[in-house]
Amino acid sequence: MDIKGLNHFLFSVSNLEKSISFYENVFDAKLLVKGKNTAYLDLQGIWLALNVEKDIPRHEISQSYTHIAFTIEEADVEKMYRKLVDLNVTILSGRPRDKKDKQSIYFSDPDGHKLEFHTGTLQDRIAYYKQEKPYMEFYD
Repeated sequence: MDIKGLNHFLFSVSNLEKSISFYENVFDAKLLVKGKNTAYLDLQGIWLALNVEKDIPRHEISQSYTHIAFTIEEADVEKMYRKLVDLNVTILSGRPRDKKDKQSIYFSDPDGHKLEFHTGTLQDRIAYYKQEKPYMEFYD
């Protein structure tokens, strides 16, 4: 059995219309299907599912570093930051970061799911760690 790739993300949401608007405006996602409690969007080729769940705790992992990161170009960092500010998106403080570790903007959706726009690649991160963190073990 081999995993073929990422299939979809599903986020539990409290307000379907508000969440659809968030993903359309922040990510330029395209709404594909909408029901009473479910919506499917195309987020730059990623299947994003939103599912309304009432009466569950929200922001339950707000202290965690758990998040989903999306790649953006270095040249677009300021533009994306300004877009988030203009849309009144909650921008989160990121972790301390060396410039060699590239740039990130952390933010949350209306239900507290943590998201990140990041300019680096996995290869960038490993190269940075090899240079700056010699105590780490690398498996090439």
